[in-house]
Amino acid sequence: MNKILDTLSVLKTLKFWKELVIMTLGMFVAAAAVYYFLLPSKLVIGSISGLSIVITNLFAMTGIQLGFSAVVSIINAILLILAWVLIGKEFGAKTVYTAMILGPMTDVWAAILPWQNIANTNLTTGSPSVMGDPWLDLLCFVLVLSASQAILFGINASTGGLDILAKIVNKYFHFDIGTSVTIAGACICCTAFLINDFRMVVIGLIGTWINGLVVDYFTASLNNHKRVCIVSKDYERIRKYIINDLQRGCTLYEVIGGYTNEKSIELEALLTKDEFSKLMVFMKDNEINAFMTAGNVSEVYGLWTKHSTRRHAKEQAEQR
Repeated sequence: MNKILDTLSVLKTLKFWKELVIMTLGMFVAAAAVYYFLLPSKLVIGSISGLSIVITNLFAMTGIQLGFSAVVSIINAILLILAWVLIGKEFGAKTVYTAMILGPMTDVWAAILPWQNIANTNLTTGSPSVMGDPWLDLLCFVLVLSASQAILFGINASTGGLDILAKIVNKYFHFDIGTSVTIAGACICCTAFLINDFRMVVIGLIGTWINGLVVDYFTASLNNHKRVCIVSKDYERIRKYIINDLQRGCTLYEVIGGYTNEKSIELEALLTKDEFSKLMVFMKDNEINAFMTAGNVSEVYGLWTKHSTRRHAKEQAEQR
């Protein structure tokens, strides 16, 4: 009963509906990347979508027509069951939702604008291609899909599929998760030998590698923060501004200058780029003399929270 009440309370929160919209839009973009840049040219990237392309084409060779969206949904459903049995309950509702809507989303794009209406002829192979060249299809696919994945990673979600397979490889073969993703993707790429020539398989392998690099780039850009270190006699004013106005924490260290041998206080804080800009304006407007360094931080764990969450917590504390 308590679990049901907890679930209902989550459904009433703005955070739940906001993340649902983000996940839906993110998967809609991912489905466009798959539908327009992989399906026409049969380009197989190391993903569940790539494996589904191989399976649908193999059945087509035998005269059996299977819908791409149905194959994607079936494979993802099987992987989710395997994850539940082999891994446990680590994959939550977000993974289930994103994994199961990818297939239907491709049908939506097919209804809006079928790729046949905009496809060109691949000048090398004579097969259909939206961009007219598999390398351009690959580039467009990687850019669009990686942006979608980075958005989903920002709310602790993913596109499902390959992530589940990689987690299984990680648990039972003891590779790190990055290596597991590469291995799972490469294995899927190699199944393309059943429907494509060597050149297309190599393009798929290169695309899988590039996709990982681009995802890392987008993720780092979205999660980028500033670690700020300040040495100043006015550290108390800076500390109060960071805590009261920026609503962030900070740490104070006693340091000794190597040149002057004087004792000073160094203030260290972790800020978003917007908060860092506000801090710079504050120090300039108040003519605060300081020695400051700032570096980029792409990953933050532990007690770090978003500005809106800290503000809400502070308002609740004041009300009490």
